[in-house]
Amino acid sequence: MPFADIAAIAGIALSCALVVGVLGVIVLWLVRRRSLMLQLCVVIGSVVLSFGAGVLAVAEAMYISPHDLLVVVVVTVISSVVALAVAVLLATQLIRGTRSLQRLTHSVGDGERLGSTGALAVNADFARVADELVMTSERLAVARDEVQMLDRSRRELIAWISHDLRSPLAGLRAMTEALDDGLADDPARFHRQMRRQVDHMTDLVDSLFQLSKITSGTLVLHPEPMSLHDLVSDAVAELAPIARAKQVSLVELTSSDHTVVGDARELARVMINLLANAIEHTPAGGTIRISTAREEETMVLSVEDSGSGIHEADLTRVFEPGWRGTDARTPGVDIHGTSGAGLGLAIARGIVEAHDGVISAHHVEVGSRFDIRLPAQI
Repeated sequence: MPFADIAAIAGIALSCALVVGVLGVIVLWLVRRRSLMLQLCVVIGSVVLSFGAGVLAVAEAMYISPHDLLVVVVVTVISSVVALAVAVLLATQLIRGTRSLQRLTHSVGDGERLGSTGALAVNADFARVADELVMTSERLAVARDEVQMLDRSRRELIAWISHDLRSPLAGLRAMTEALDDGLADDPARFHRQMRRQVDHMTDLVDSLFQLSKITSGTLVLHPEPMSLHDLVSDAVAELAPIARAKQVSLVELTSSDHTVVGDARELARVMINLLANAIEHTPAGGTIRISTAREEETMVLSVEDSGSGIHEADLTRVFEPGWRGTDARTPGVDIHGTSGAGLGLAIARGIVEAHDGVISAHHVEVGSRFDIRLPAQI
């Protein structure tokens, strides 16, 4: 075929395609706010019409016989109708898939957990979007559970702290009224009791302030190399009189070469809180072992008591603010610096995590064990 004929055919086909394409773009712009199904029909119709117009225009320009022209027209029309029907069927499936995705998105917005989406497998792209929605619903469900747990913990903490503050305040009020009315047989004893109540409330307020700094991310650390052996020795020396009064033995199993980089004051508070908790839950004649060990690049400090232990179901709750594992709110160990309000372990976890460490609770054969893992000094 001469090049001139090929060029003429290409020019006619291109002209028809451009005219139909421009008309299709105009119509598509006019229906831009309509349904996706209508827009797909416009696109499909433009493609089919462009093909049909090009074929018929070329056939007419070739001056073929009326019989041959009729054959071309019939074949083109049938092919266009079949192509349009197949394209509409595909568009219908796509619309069905988009509506299913809309329903899934609405379900995610309503907080539902999505199950299997195998029925949505219109194509690989839709399947991936559906799987992502399922994973998103799971993450949102987990986040909602955490928010609900935190909200429940917050309400419980407010109730517990209110009780812990109301009790000493009521006692102080009664004692001051007795002193004012001259009904106190031993004023000095009343003053000592009032001082203890004030110290208890001071410790409680200090613990709340420390916990607020931890939860708000405003806790400032002053890290420096320090020995875990010295940390344990100082805490044991401070609490040894209370342990002896309860007939509880404190055993140190530490090494002087176990060192970390941390804030000595804050880590000392963690040690005091753990030992106070262990002393409170260890019966007379029991033993508390404080040990240190090195595991590769991590230093492990463990406090193990021989008390009643912690129930498996409560191991994940012991570090919640205000949780004490008992309905009684009266502190069992009178240690200055600890409020007895169930905030000690929550504060300990916050301080350890601020040091890029991990604290965990474990149920052992006799009693319980708390492990602190801190990065070892390099």
